[in-house]
Amino acid sequence: MATVAAVSSVKLVWFVPPSHLRETRDAVFAAGAGWIGGYSRCSFSTLGEGTFFGGEGTTPAVGEAGSDQRVTEYRVETVVPEEKLDAVVAALRRAH
Repeated sequence: MATVAAVSSVKLVWFVPPSHLRETRDAVFAAGAGWIGGYSRCSFSTLGEGTFFGGEGTTPAVGEAGSDQRVTEYRVETVVPEEKLDAVVAALRRAH
């Protein structure tokens, strides 16, 4: 009987505007995220409304500091083997 080694994984969740959905997914998948068994590029996303308030000294990409903002964005999640987490997060940050 063959022994299968268990791989410890974590869930990675990020929020992104629709314009960067594909780019961020491609980046994390290329860095090693999204594998479930024999399936690659696995993720789940939900479209919704994000809110934020930029405090003093911030420079938001959308809106302006000092006022409430509401933006359409995706919540995206995927699995990442723990040993690839640093590389995947770095790829995500470069993509967005």
